[in-house]
Amino acid sequence: MCRPAWARALTVAHRLSEFARLRRVRDRIDREYAQPLNVEALARGADMSPGHLSRQFRIAYGESPYAYLMTRRIERATVLLCRGDLSVTEVRLAVGCSSPGTFSTRFSELVGMPPSAYRRRVTGAAEGMPPRVAKQATGTVRNEEAPVAEPELA
Repeated sequence: MCRPAWARALTVAHRLSEFARLRRVRDRIDREYAQPLNVEALARGADMSPGHLSRQFRIAYGESPYAYLMTRRIERATVLLCRGDLSVTEVRLAVGCSSPGTFSTRFSELVGMPPSAYRRRVTGAAEGMPPRVAKQATGTVRNEEAPVAEPELA
């Protein structure tokens, strides 16, 4: 029979090993955000089941792997939209989103406005700003922080 201290040491070692695999998954999402990624492929790469990866990733990072991937894509889309040399459709495809509806909905959730409205707002507002300041002023927000759009009065 195992001593209790040994059992705790094995548990800690297992948790550290699992956390290292989760970090590799997160790093892969950060690197390959524009590629077609899904939880099954990420789980295969981490030698985990898709369900286990999703549960553990949410515990470790506070959101599912898919939500984390979409957040990275939308963050990159905001940068590309600020530059103004690509259309919204080209930006959507460049960041790896194939569905216009999903892209627009997730963009609105994270940024607080649709991509086309965001482009109109930042191209005028960020003109003349240093890039670092423009990025801070036009960055993404979490769902609970997004301002509610008020209806315009005609």
